[in-house]
Parts: sequence; structure tokens; C-alpha cells
Amino acid sequence: MNYKLIVYTFTILLNIFALSGINFEKFIKKDRIWETRILVMILSFVLAYLLTNFIFDFLSVSKMT
Repeated sequence: MNYKLIVYTFTILLNIFALSGINFEKFIKKDRIWETRILVMILSFVLAYLLTNFIFDFLSVSKMT
């Protein structure tokens, strides 16, 4: 079973939940709903990639010692 895919999915959902707490209305132009949603999706994918790689790198380093 591919554990990395499961961790990617979990971290994407976690990032979407975390990013929903940010008020993007201060940063985005008024009435730009689709652009804001796309931005949140892109940020959640990027953060999920970084977080998943960090988790697996941390686990591989911790096994070495």
C-alpha cells in the first residue's frame, strides 16, 4: 500500500481546513471568489507536498540514528 498517497490526501484536507481560517478578503480584490478558491487549492497542494516530504524525510532520518 502506498502510504505517501494517504499522507498526501490527509495533509491536503488538513491544509484546506487550516487555510479556511485565513481571511483572504484583505488580500484579494472584491468579488474575486473563483480566484480566491483557486489560490486556496494551490496553497493547500503546495503545503501538502512540503509537509508530506518533511514527514517522510523526518521518518527516514530518525530511523538512521
